[in-house]
Amino acid sequence: MFHTIMLISYLIPGLYLFLRIRQLFISTEHRLVFTLTFAFLFSIYPLGNYFNGSAGRILDIISGYLLPLFLYVFLLLLLTDLLLLINLIFSIIPPGRLKGRSFRYRILLSIITISLLIVTGGIINFNTIRISGYKVEAAKRSSRISSLRIAFVSDFHLQESTPVRFVERFVDKIESVKPDLMLFGGDIAEGDGDYDVMKKFTELIGRIKATYGVYGVLGNHEHYSGHDQGTFFERAGIKILRDSAVIFCHSFTLAGRNDSHTRNRISVEELLENLPDSLPLILIDHRPTEIEQVSTTRTDIQFSGHTHNGQLFPIHFITNRVYLLSWGYKKFGNTHFFVSSGIRLWGPPVRTTGKSEIMVVDVNFI
Repeated sequence: MFHTIMLISYLIPGLYLFLRIRQLFISTEHRLVFTLTFAFLFSIYPLGNYFNGSAGRILDIISGYLLPLFLYVFLLLLLTDLLLLINLIFSIIPPGRLKGRSFRYRILLSIITISLLIVTGGIINFNTIRISGYKVEAAKRSSRISSLRIAFVSDFHLQESTPVRFVERFVDKIESVKPDLMLFGGDIAEGDGDYDVMKKFTELIGRIKATYGVYGVLGNHEHYSGHDQGTFFERAGIKILRDSAVIFCHSFTLAGRNDSHTRNRISVEELLENLPDSLPLILIDHRPTEIEQVSTTRTDIQFSGHTHNGQLFPIHFITNRVYLLSWGYKKFGNTHFFVSSGIRLWGPPVRTTGKSEIMVVDVNFI
């Protein structure tokens, strides 16, 4: 169903791209070459969904860059049509010049060049790990600690194609911030866990040390890929919380929820009802779907991911409408909410909104 929806969403703008570029910019003698070239490039994405093995992987890699490129060519072509409509009304550029072949070629070249620059910037942004630092205050209650440094990441989507060097850089950055508590917000691993590279990832992540340990929750992709049994996480030294909690005596309580698509997921009230109210409470929920509900509980801090902040402009406008908080930090009631845009992505390796981030939150208990 997902790929069917994606295919329909791909075909309709693609038809517009083909017809408008052909009409506006391609001369009669070049239309056959344009049609064949466009058909070849445009077929790469759907073919990648039907081929298996190395051929399918190669097509997926190529389409990962072509999809965002097509998106921005489509958006710039829409903008061009809008400007042409405005010009039709106000006659800013003489009609004779608009019909000139060299002028139209320059417009097409500009559209393609700008789209390539946007995608290139998105690739660089995607592969650059940034640390997002925050400082918040929370009620100390009876806790005997006065501060806590938390490192939080989500949406790693580790798989065979993930560069080992990227994971090495991630671990180095985590080690440099020296967290008291390391948290993973779901969608960490997917693909076949028996690949040698996946074993390498567990070794690298296993290097991470924190005063209070390394914990996480599962996301929807762990369930899709069969990692919901937790063997990857056991090898990586990540303790998975499944609608459960850990009480750090005289310090704080950490709770983690099952992903919202899990049938037997309990409510946040049920999860918290038997936990002590004398300690600060930190909660991990892969999706930030119950912010209003959680803000009425005694939760001090919640960490989430999943949204990727839309990943590509202008999709983040949609996620901003779907989620009360799609990315970043905001306080609702007495609860501090953090939503990460993810350390990596699922799908095209291009990020034009948000950043590949590690959230580092320094909590002062008062």
